[in-house]
Amino acid sequence: MIKNYLKIAWRNLSRNKGFSITNLLGLTIGITCTIFIFLWVSDELTFDKFNTNYNSIYQVVANRDFKNNIFTDNNMVFPLSKLLESGYPQIKNSVMSTYPQQQMFVYGNKRLNKQLVTVSGRYFDMFTCKFIKGNAATATAEPNSIVITQSAAKAFFGSADPINKVLKADTQLLKVTAVIADMPGNSTRQFDCLTAFDYTSDPQVKNAMKEWNNSSYMVYLQPAPNTNLSKLGKAITDLMVSHNHDKISTYFLVPMNRWHLYGDYKDGKNVGGQIEYVRLFTIIAIVILLIACVNFMNLSTARSEKRAKEVGIRKTLGSDKKQLAIQFFFESMLLVIAAFVFSVIAVYVLLPAFNSLVDKQLSLNLSDPVFWIGAIIIVLFTGAVAGSYPALYLSSFNPVKVLKGTFAAGKSAVLPRRILVVGQFVISIFLIAATIIIYQQIQHVKDRNLGYKPDNLVMVPSTASIDKSYSAIKNDLLKSGLIKSVVRTSSPITEIWWKSPAPKWDGMPANTHLIMSGMQTDVDFTKTMGIKLLDGRDFAGIPADSSSMLLNKASVEAMHLKTPVGTLMHYGPKTYTVVGVIDNVVITSPYQPVDPLMVFYRSDHSNCLTVRLNEGVAPQKAIALLNGIYSKYSPSEIFEYHFIDQEFEKKFISEELINHLTNIFAGLAIFICCIGLAGLASFTIEKRFREIGVRKVLGATVKQLLMLIATEFLRLVAIAFVIAVPLTWWFMHNWLLKYDYRINISIWLFGVVGVVVLLLTMIVVSINTMKAATANPVKSLRTE
Repeated sequence: MIKNYLKIAWRNLSRNKGFSITNLLGLTIGITCTIFIFLWVSDELTFDKFNTNYNSIYQVVANRDFKNNIFTDNNMVFPLSKLLESGYPQIKNSVMSTYPQQQMFVYGNKRLNKQLVTVSGRYFDMFTCKFIKGNAATATAEPNSIVITQSAAKAFFGSADPINKVLKADTQLLKVTAVIADMPGNSTRQFDCLTAFDYTSDPQVKNAMKEWNNSSYMVYLQPAPNTNLSKLGKAITDLMVSHNHDKISTYFLVPMNRWHLYGDYKDGKNVGGQIEYVRLFTIIAIVILLIACVNFMNLSTARSEKRAKEVGIRKTLGSDKKQLAIQFFFESMLLVIAAFVFSVIAVYVLLPAFNSLVDKQLSLNLSDPVFWIGAIIIVLFTGAVAGSYPALYLSSFNPVKVLKGTFAAGKSAVLPRRILVVGQFVISIFLIAATIIIYQQIQHVKDRNLGYKPDNLVMVPSTASIDKSYSAIKNDLLKSGLIKSVVRTSSPITEIWWKSPAPKWDGMPANTHLIMSGMQTDVDFTKTMGIKLLDGRDFAGIPADSSSMLLNKASVEAMHLKTPVGTLMHYGPKTYTVVGVIDNVVITSPYQPVDPLMVFYRSDHSNCLTVRLNEGVAPQKAIALLNGIYSKYSPSEIFEYHFIDQEFEKKFISEELINHLTNIFAGLAIFICCIGLAGLASFTIEKRFREIGVRKVLGATVKQLLMLIATEFLRLVAIAFVIAVPLTWWFMHNWLLKYDYRINISIWLFGVVGVVVLLLTMIVVSINTMKAATANPVKSLRTE
């Protein structure tokens, strides 16, 4: 029986090649998009799941309330982890870690920069790492030990055994005690090398254990089973209050399964994160697949007249409705399976390009049982959705009416078909409008006044040697004629490395809690960065600058200072005088308001050297100059450089990726709609071929015939437009609310989208109508 179903299904599909190819193309594109999206979604959802203790690892986080401005902070003080580990029985394990930092390592003639983290000793008891050489128990047991990843070992030592080899980091000699596999791409924690804090003999660590104010470290906990996490968070809060009188912070624990997907906080509350995009693209995958299914349903019911006699004869010869439904269902399943095979081939071909786009290393593993489970679900879902309605509709034909010629095939399916077409147009209008709004939001933020001029700015990392010879380096650069100005700072102009409570000032209102960003700089700060000085002066390098401070406009407004220049600021043990007010500078997220910023003068230490090129100078010449000077004054360091405008662009990586993916999948969804529309128009014209011939004989023009066929579809577009506009506005308005700096959705946008969809519909329908409208009417009427 099944063999017979398959044989008949194959005959029908091969006999109607146009129908089969149209549906096969739509289903292939739909399934291909679905596989790509689910590969990406699966990678996002499995972040950190390789950890054995995935369900029991938590990060300590604090909500810091600065006068009702709640800032969620991952940074903890150095002593916290050690005290939690030793003084709280409900804590099974506690680990502290630095943020990954670029560190230059030297081995023989090789000098390589690698990402280094320093952790407390029980790191491998909590986090899972695959050991290639060495073991977790002894990896960090000895002082001056280092664990490196497999790729780092190959970079330093090639095929040689790295164990007991010595790497030099600054003046410290580190012995390789273990090699671990590279961290998976879907790991929140990424590093190349790992060392451990020496609590017993390192004087810097001993001093840090007394420091309860500087929050610069991440702390992770593994509570004992059945621990009350709320009470544990309160215990941490009480501990911090007892040591540093931290009355503005409330500590709580965030489980590992929320680190990657739920990383956005606003006013102390989680407002989502990457999970929003996971949900968005899951919906897009389902929508694209449904569009392809709708095409199949519409085309199957539209060509029902060709299958009506077949159904009538089969029923007369004894076939029941169930057998016919199974027959038609087999046809749809056969088409879906063929589309799935083509989709797998397409995914294999396009996967490298997709990986490059999303910056991941996704793979399609055909030996993975999870893949086949997903494949079966996709095939069954697509086959059931696409084939169910046509199977039930076609198998319900009355054989008496069919064979007597009184049955109007397709008439009862007109309304459902129109509803499905309207649904397709609603989705098309939504996707086109959404992609435009996302693009406009990104461009709106990119066009925002940054408060400085990122063009022609180049940053290089500073070193002790650079600081020592800074005056000579600056003179050499300025004398070259390629460089306009130079400044050294404690952090890049694109990042904030330092946040703290605001200084106190005379007339400060009671109960004022304000968090501020901080930066240290040498002279020519505003000149080099291109920052507008609103009041006062910049640092001039005079002795008085050591007790001077610059504030940005946001600081002045937050402090409600009427005459900021000359105001005394009490910060720590020192008193500073505000000598200047600078314009707001967008340093962190370009989507958020500018934070209050205080800038201090420091001329003996820096982390970044920033130079502004003269207008018209070729960047290659300037980089060659910087390289030569860097080699001259800091020969032991690796020369690296970054263009500030490119570093700023990196802040848009997530949104740009979403924009690119949305554009691609929206375009493919619209293309599938057009395929279905073309097929539907073709069948409509075929059904009215004689009517077109009669109208042409009676004097109808080609234009009138085009409008005759197009009117039905244009009416459906108008209905879809009315439904899609409020739906799109509501959805995208809610999406924009996550950004403080955002666009307003223009009503004219929807007008443009409506015109585009109308034109697209006219073009698709016209191409299919022209052949019938220009054909000789004799061909269609000679048998009448």
